[in-house]
Amino acid sequence: MTVKRIPSDLFIIMGLVLLTDIFVLTPGINETMFRNILGLPLVLFLPGYALIAALFPAKSDLDGIERVALSFGLSIAVVPLIGLGLNYTPWGIRLLPILTSLSVFTFIMCGLAYLRRASLPESDTFEVSFKAVALSLKAEVMETSESRLDRALTVFLIISILLSIATLAYVVVSPKEGEHFTEFYLLGPEGKADNYTTNYTIGQSGTVIVGVVNHEYRPVNYTMEVKLENKSLFLPENVKHINLAHNETWEEPVTIMPPLEGKNMKLQFLLFNDTEKSVPYRDLHLWVNVTAPKQLKT
Repeated sequence: MTVKRIPSDLFIIMGLVLLTDIFVLTPGINETMFRNILGLPLVLFLPGYALIAALFPAKSDLDGIERVALSFGLSIAVVPLIGLGLNYTPWGIRLLPILTSLSVFTFIMCGLAYLRRASLPESDTFEVSFKAVALSLKAEVMETSESRLDRALTVFLIISILLSIATLAYVVVSPKEGEHFTEFYLLGPEGKADNYTTNYTIGQSGTVIVGVVNHEYRPVNYTMEVKLENKSLFLPENVKHINLAHNETWEEPVTIMPPLEGKNMKLQFLLFNDTEKSVPYRDLHLWVNVTAPKQLKT
């Protein structure tokens, strides 16, 4: 059995998948707009095209327009199903598992498509020829034997696909800014929004994890202050002054050592931004109890 060359369309599909993986996983270039430009086809077109190629290896199975339309439709169906499956695995729905799953699925389908095409006579095998595709599109639109309704539907489908691609490209290149805000949150010592340290003893410390996420669409210099009953507590410089770029997250444990005794005292966490330094931009609080250390019996 002679080994046939990899069809050009499958070669391009696998090359785009590899290129997307590189742009998504490589530090530096994964922050450019090319990551989004390459990522959209991986989600919206490539898996569906590879599946269609595996299901319909012969040129007589589907014409070019049907393959393109079904590629979009099946991609939109396959990607959520892969995400649903990942949700029940230890990896969960995260960037790396999703990227790996889509890449592996697309490669497997391309491999099956190659094997199925190789088993067919060369004259019956589907192969993409850009010249033939252009002539096919022209024939679909200009064919006089078709009814006006069929020609109108064909033109509408082509225009819809082109408009969808143009819209996606515009959204990627010129993303609209969302709401400007800053996340400010507290977590317990275990990293969960529970089991906060609320009972202290003078001379002993407790830990609260503080998080700040910048969604202001600009770098922001934050200042944090912690007060117990309106009395400022000591904070190291790396906790007191926080500089974050847009979409950057800061999350660090903060050590609290109350200097005074009392019950139901208000422990405040105040966050100031660089535009208003007298009024807190965000504030959080816990109610804590502080007791004196027990005296050892002699």
